[in-house]
Amino acid sequence: MLTPLTLLVPPASPPSLFSFNRFSHFPFLPTSPPPPPPPLTDLLRVVSRRLVLATKTQSITTMAAQEEECKGNVKAQLAKLFEVSLKVTVPNEADVDPLIAACTGKFGDYQCNNAMGLWSKIKGKGTQFCGPPAVGEAIKNNLPTSEMIDSCSVAGPGFVNVVLSKNWMAKSIQMMLIEGIDTWAPQPPVKTAVVDFSSPNIAKEMHVGHLRSTIIGDTLARMLEFSKVKVLRRNHVGDWGTQFGMLIEFLFEKFPNFEDATETAIGDLQAFYKASKQRFDSDPAFKERAQQAVVRLQGGEEKYRRAWAQICEISRTEFHKVYQRLGVHLEEKGESFYNPYIPGVIEGLTKQGLVEESQGARVIFIEGINIPLIVVKSDGGFNYASTDLAALWYRLNEEKAEWIIYVTDVGQQQHFDMVFKAAKRAGWLPQGDNYPKASHVGFGLVLGEDGKRFRTRNTEVVRLVDLLDEAKNRSKAALIERGKGEEWTEEEIESTADAVGYGAVKYADLKNNRLTNYTFNFDQMLNDKGNTAVYLLYAHARICSIIRRSGKDVEELKNKGTLVLEHKDERDLGLHLLQFAEVVEEACTNLLPNVVCDYLYSLSEIFSKFYSNPECKVIGSDKETSRLLLCEATAVVMRKCFNLLGITPIYKI
Repeated sequence: MLTPLTLLVPPASPPSLFSFNRFSHFPFLPTSPPPPPPPLTDLLRVVSRRLVLATKTQSITTMAAQEEECKGNVKAQLAKLFEVSLKVTVPNEADVDPLIAACTGKFGDYQCNNAMGLWSKIKGKGTQFCGPPAVGEAIKNNLPTSEMIDSCSVAGPGFVNVVLSKNWMAKSIQMMLIEGIDTWAPQPPVKTAVVDFSSPNIAKEMHVGHLRSTIIGDTLARMLEFSKVKVLRRNHVGDWGTQFGMLIEFLFEKFPNFEDATETAIGDLQAFYKASKQRFDSDPAFKERAQQAVVRLQGGEEKYRRAWAQICEISRTEFHKVYQRLGVHLEEKGESFYNPYIPGVIEGLTKQGLVEESQGARVIFIEGINIPLIVVKSDGGFNYASTDLAALWYRLNEEKAEWIIYVTDVGQQQHFDMVFKAAKRAGWLPQGDNYPKASHVGFGLVLGEDGKRFRTRNTEVVRLVDLLDEAKNRSKAALIERGKGEEWTEEEIESTADAVGYGAVKYADLKNNRLTNYTFNFDQMLNDKGNTAVYLLYAHARICSIIRRSGKDVEELKNKGTLVLEHKDERDLGLHLLQFAEVVEEACTNLLPNVVCDYLYSLSEIFSKFYSNPECKVIGSDKETSRLLLCEATAVVMRKCFNLLGITPIYKI
């Protein structure tokens, strides 16, 4: 018998998926609030200076370890520095999180925005400060010395603006080139995550409706894998239920020797499903046989299990065609896998007093929602909620997942919200946003140019494999039109058409906020201008061409050359490269792939500005080595962005 999971609740909700560890103690700081201070004497000034010096000295001894922990993440490294300063500035205010943001103005690269919030806390408590600007000045003055900071200034109501050292920036980028982009990976506080995505139904074609779940889920899995998380990619296929009775009975009828039935013999799975459904609805005798087939299948009768397995295998072959084109890898654990766990899970929830009788069904009431979560239907059968609770139990108990992510359309938001709340009532998940936790990643519809759900002219939903093939064929035709058929081998044409065609479909989806609907338009997504995969892939290929034309060995330059960021456009490009880690962190924390797309497009635009500036000439200039290294760093970061988005880069055009 299964017992429900009981988990310890962490003491406090972290502010971010990638929140950093706090300093454990500061022995020189007062342990209790002092009385309102008299005017500062010379003695107190000496004590204050000693306190600052002691804390700064202590910070220097721990800074190396902290920088290693936040390697590549500029915002996190600055947060560590400002954390030290805040503890000195307001020693009696506990757990003040540094509020660090990239600057949008001209006063710096980053900004610490704590002063106003701190002033609202400390005014009236006998503080020595006279307003937010004074708090900001103190925060600035108490910053530990660091090679990453060139200068600081205070603006407005205490905003502390930071200008990064261009020498530190250049060294950080060159170190990434030597050690690899993986050193810039975020470090989330989870070791194992489940990403449940794609999840088509057996005996039905994958259509454009499955596109978003498959593409978004794959990208989320890739971002977490890059962050050193063990990701269990789960394909929760619909491979169990009453519909299999009619499918099996129809298979027996069409193919008496059903084990010889192949994908070719059955033909279009969608048509096979429709024909069996039509027969089920119109023939009472067939319907009765189909209902009996369900009983025999669920009872484990060998012939029916073999027929069920045959139908599932034919479907998997069709699904694989889509996954192969998209370069997506999943492990199937469908509804049938969790079915044996359902009775024990329901029994455990019942013993906890969560399951109640209601109109013949067994349900769990969820606070704030006026409909119950039905876990056993009035006829005694199980449903989606039963399966999803069993799957969640299994993922927490057996797979030890700390984060379970479900990627489905927004229409299933309430269902998963109820499942998660039931799990919290059972003690499987902690309250709040602590780990382990479950998240629903909703997404909008794919629309046609008429603004309605994307379909073919005969109103059928578009088969996904046909959609992908058309994208590739259009991409191939564009390459041949540009004369590449005479310059490239057939293999080069095919591989480039694959990368551009499939990449265009993925990027057109991912660049949008997943919660919104988007219009599917081949002409727009395959345009080589604007924010498209085609434009970005070509931009990457041009950078690779620059490096090739130089004739230099870029691997040798990484170790023997020196990267400098003297010109403003060089520095702007370097700053954007250094923001890569925090962008991926943000995308992971909020489960929003479009954040990476926005960054990638901006990177391409900033590089274009740098390269087109006559003052930043690359090949043949006296700064050729440095600028080639900057080109290589841009290409490396672009390739990692492509990798996270599931897009294959191209190296020539």
